[in-house]
Parts: sequence; C-alpha cells; structure tokens
Amino acid sequence: MTKGVISMARLNVKPTRMELSNLKNRLKTATRGHKLLKDKRDELMRRFADLIRENNELRQTIEKELAANMKEFVLAKASENSLMVEELFAVPVHEVTLWIDIENIMSVNVPKFHVQSNTAREQEQGEFAYSYLSSNSEMDNTIQKTKELLEKLLRLAEVEKTCQLMADDIEKTRRRVNGLEYSIIPQLEETIHYIELKLEEAERASLVRIMKITS
Repeated sequence: MTKGVISMARLNVKPTRMELSNLKNRLKTATRGHKLLKDKRDELMRRFADLIRENNELRQTIEKELAANMKEFVLAKASENSLMVEELFAVPVHEVTLWIDIENIMSVNVPKFHVQSNTAREQEQGEFAYSYLSSNSEMDNTIQKTKELLEKLLRLAEVEKTCQLMADDIEKTRRRVNGLEYSIIPQLEETIHYIELKLEEAERASLVRIMKITS
C-alpha cells in the first residue's frame, strides 16, 4: 500500500543529478510561492472581514434612514394637494455625474465611485422643476435628507462590489495555496527523496564494483 501511494505522488522523471538539481530549484520556488500566496490570502481575508462589517453597518443605517424618510414623506405628502405633489416631481432637473476609478487591493482591482452634482443647472432651475416655496418645509426636509443618502448608497454599492471581487480572489488564492500545499510540493519532495535514494543506491553499487575490482 505504501509503495502505491509513493508511486502516485512521485513525478515521472529520470533519477539524475541534473534532474535532482532542477527539482530542488522548483521546490524552492514552489515553497516561496506558497508562502506569498498564503500571506496574500490571509491579508485578503482580514480586509474582507473589515468590509463585511462596514457593509452590514452601512446597510442597517441606510435602511433605517430610508424608512424614516419614507414616513416623513408620507406625512408631508398628506398635507399637500396630490396633484401638486405629482407636479412637483414631474420634471426633475437635478443631474448627477457618476464616474468610477479602479483601485488595486492586493492585486484585486476594485471600483471607487465618485459623484458630482450639476450645481450650475440646479442654481439656474432649482433642485426640481419647482420652487421650494411651492412645497411645505416637511417635504423640503425629506427631499434634502434623501439627497444626503446618495453618498452612503454609493459607498454601500462600492463595498458590496469590492466584497464580491475579493471573495472571488480569496477562493482562487485558496485553491492555488491548496494545490501547492497538498499536490505540487509533496510531489516534488517525494520525487527528490526518490532520486536521492536512487543516486545513493547507484553510488553504493559503483563502490562495490570498485572494491571488487581492486580486490
């Protein structure tokens, strides 16, 4: 049974000194790569855990604020004429420009969202196609609070996408670490051990022949 396991783990190479040297170099490279990948995986997992916490906190905050804003909006809407409310929101003129930069985190490209309001048009036409004088203060406050949520919503989208990308890379890195740890490195070590035994056997056989000749 033991011989069968060793045979399966061993690479199919000739037991020569040159091959032994090549395999030892490959083992050094594989061992170094294993350590680097393991360090990368551990750091990615640490950052991933931080982002998951931030994601949960952000989501809870946004859900609470959105729920509160919706209640305030319903109350504000109740004190307005329904036709007027429809007119207030019929033609929104507020424009938002969104652009995305790419940030590299441990070789993982993640998005960074940036937003800019079209303030020039706002100053020219107002936040919506109406004057704030046309609505009550409760409605204005609700609209303003909803606007202020935009930055948090973008951050939440950014964090969630980053978590997704990092989770994918963590899984890829984990598979590579396991491949090196449980397959490639053991194969190299087993093959090196096998070649060393074969070379020792050849040396002993050569020594025996020399001793027979000299005797």
